[in-house]
Amino acid sequence: MYHKVLFMTEQNQHLDALHDIKRMMQRSSRFISLSGLSGIAAGICALAGAWFANNWLQDYHRAYEQRGYSGAAFRDLEMNLILLAMAVAGLAFLSALYFTWRRAGRHKVPLWNHTSRQLLWNTAVPIIAGGFFLLIMLLQYNEWRLIGPGCLIFYGLALVNGSKYTVSDIRYLGYCEIILGLVSTQYPKHSLEFWTAGFGILHIIYGFLMWWKYERKTADVS
Repeated sequence: MYHKVLFMTEQNQHLDALHDIKRMMQRSSRFISLSGLSGIAAGICALAGAWFANNWLQDYHRAYEQRGYSGAAFRDLEMNLILLAMAVAGLAFLSALYFTWRRAGRHKVPLWNHTSRQLLWNTAVPIIAGGFFLLIMLLQYNEWRLIGPGCLIFYGLALVNGSKYTVSDIRYLGYCEIILGLVSTQYPKHSLEFWTAGFGILHIIYGFLMWWKYERKTADVS
């Protein structure tokens, strides 16, 4: 009986050691400090941006019905929407950085290391390439119908591409963004609604699920 208990104790110790090694390997190969709260914050930023964009579009259409087409008004609308998109993206990035920094501090892991650099690079390449492509389509070819779908598709590709360097759940958000972007190509008049659903609602749902899955217990303890 004593030998059996001793064997089971040693076996449990080996299993604990294997779990520790697995966690260390996961930390070294994946950036696990992404916070679900950053997804929620990004979604709120997107909803606020969509509200402003919708108001500007309505004002433009009312002016168009009253006075007809105005090249200056259309260019102003384009520039305002571009600046708004940049502001929303900047606020979403800063909120993600803050919540990620806070979570990394709780886990006592560095925010900036080889894995986080790999994550940043692999997500940035599709986003930057997509951003230039969409700006060319809008400013050079006046092809506004691709802007909403293109934002969703390129962003989804960035998430899928970066998922191998962080929690794998993020790739499902990427798949949803890509599918939503492809569907929205068939409804160009509702691009803003699809954009709002992808960057606003999906982000909030994803952020809450990630917080519930990975951070809730930590928050309860603290």
